[in-house]
Amino acid sequence: MFADKTFLAVIPARGGSKRLPGKNILPLAGKPLIAWSIEAAKKSKYIDQIVVSSDSDEILDIARMYQVESVKRSAALASDMATTYAVVEDILSIYSQYDYVVLLQPTSPLRQYKHIDEAIELLDEKKADAIVSVCEMEHSPLWTNTLPSDGDMSHFLQKEICSKRSQDLEQYYRLNGAIYICNTKKYLQEKSFFLEKNIYAYKMAREYSVDIDEAVDFKLAQFYCQENNF
Repeated sequence: MFADKTFLAVIPARGGSKRLPGKNILPLAGKPLIAWSIEAAKKSKYIDQIVVSSDSDEILDIARMYQVESVKRSAALASDMATTYAVVEDILSIYSQYDYVVLLQPTSPLRQYKHIDEAIELLDEKKADAIVSVCEMEHSPLWTNTLPSDGDMSHFLQKEICSKRSQDLEQYYRLNGAIYICNTKKYLQEKSFFLEKNIYAYKMAREYSVDIDEAVDFKLAQFYCQENNF
């Protein structure tokens, strides 16, 4: 609880993954990937309840081992087509009494409890309805474009961009997937963490922002674990 408001953390973890099989239970620095998010939520000063949603009995067993609530998903919510909204809505149909829902994706294992607490404090400071975590872009999107089939780059960049140094370009940010917080009622009304108004960014450093989708991402997370003694 913070500022008389209650917070429900939802950790969604499917058993299947096409690009990195079994990624949510892969051992990272000696513990399953999902355990990192569970531990961060448990260490938070403000999270009132933690719920793991999964179709995998192995993942649900890990949740119980870490002494947090677990909910077995239906087959419909376990498919590739199931949306994050549908999964969170399913949890909120059971745990409906909380003022805010906090989505913690297990594929962001380097997010720390301090980030969760700081994001919640920012929510209160801004009197916001939603907070979403971001980090700086590694490269400016102004240096990107699509390519035609023949690879012609004659119109790849705007002329005014070609003459600028990277440090002279405006700083861009990207979603890092680590933390999503939303007023529960607003979330159910708009069916998204990205509300139309009163939503703010919580900035995180890139070394905490690894989002594991493929094997190379997992290797990067392992590197940061070693470098930062996580």
